[in-house]
Amino acid sequence: MKHYLSPKFAHLSISTRLFFAVIATMALSINGATAEGNGPSALKDGKIGYVLYYKHWALHQTPEGKTECPQGFNDGPREQFKILFPDDGQERTLMETQIARESEVWHPSLSKEPYEFIEVVGKISRGLDLDGQSTTEDFVSPTGEEGIDNQLYRTLGCVANFRGPDGTAYHFENSFMQTYNYNRFLIELSGVDSLIDDDEIIVTTYRGLDYLMTDASGKDFIPGGTQRIDMRWGKQFIQEFKGKIVDGVLTTEAADLDMPWSSTFATSGVHSLRGVRFHMEITPDGAEGLMAGYADIQDWYYHATTTWSTHHQSYGQESSPSIYRAMHRLADGYPDPDTGKNTAISMAIDVKFKQAYLINPSQGNPEQTLDRVAYAE
Repeated sequence: MKHYLSPKFAHLSISTRLFFAVIATMALSINGATAEGNGPSALKDGKIGYVLYYKHWALHQTPEGKTECPQGFNDGPREQFKILFPDDGQERTLMETQIARESEVWHPSLSKEPYEFIEVVGKISRGLDLDGQSTTEDFVSPTGEEGIDNQLYRTLGCVANFRGPDGTAYHFENSFMQTYNYNRFLIELSGVDSLIDDDEIIVTTYRGLDYLMTDASGKDFIPGGTQRIDMRWGKQFIQEFKGKIVDGVLTTEAADLDMPWSSTFATSGVHSLRGVRFHMEITPDGAEGLMAGYADIQDWYYHATTTWSTHHQSYGQESSPSIYRAMHRLADGYPDPDTGKNTAISMAIDVKFKQAYLINPSQGNPEQTLDRVAYAE
């Protein structure tokens, strides 16, 4: 649609006139959306896209952890090192001490440690009922739902690194979302008749390539941005979920998912998650809620050691070898067919999305090339 300005604006520069034309177009778009009475016109041809701007392992926290961690928080690499190798005058080699401990990070064992690992106590946890059962190992949600499966919370809840808002993991995984975290996670809802009630939709996941759109402060993310779908290197992240919307809440059936997950600065990693399902309140502007399922232990641990250095883990008393042992001890899903030992641990992720326009180069957008990735300058 073309928009013409009054002749009285003819003296203005082309760029200034273009600015007024864009404003006029936006005004018409907003007025048109309001006239429809269905919110923004982002829902088109039964589709609407969203981009993730916040993620964190779902933890139920009380002030100073007094309810869930009455014994306090776990020791980290530095504290454990002092216990193993006290300053008692005994001579020890570098190979016996520092190199041995760093090797333990990369080649952990299940042997007993000389120090206690503190697990979460109490019955309250965020998450979902993943197996349809209610056992003594399960939690109760903050709203009273029983049978909540979230053994990863039991593992990480008393590790300071993962507690918000001061934990290093909590801080790095979200504070640099715009500047460094190019590994975008996108979802697209299709077959949508209504964002209030719709008994059959499809949720498709993708990896995106572009920055998030912020407000003028540069700190808060806003809807309406554009994300190119990575159809060249991101095919492993494409997964479909059957879902529905009831009273504005999106839920899906379970499916396995590879999820791009960056950590410190521009590090890149992938979490292989099993039996994932979505449970989110959804609006034309965004979505917020939980993704829950099971984390493969070996994969989760590999991600932790390759995207977090030991010194970053030390900031928040996060000992990888201790967590590895705890995850195996608390594992509650996907038993190995040969040994019967569980290989995955139940988990939940707090997630927040903003609406975005997704550009799929395989669907009528040949001019959109994917020859660059949106790294920070």
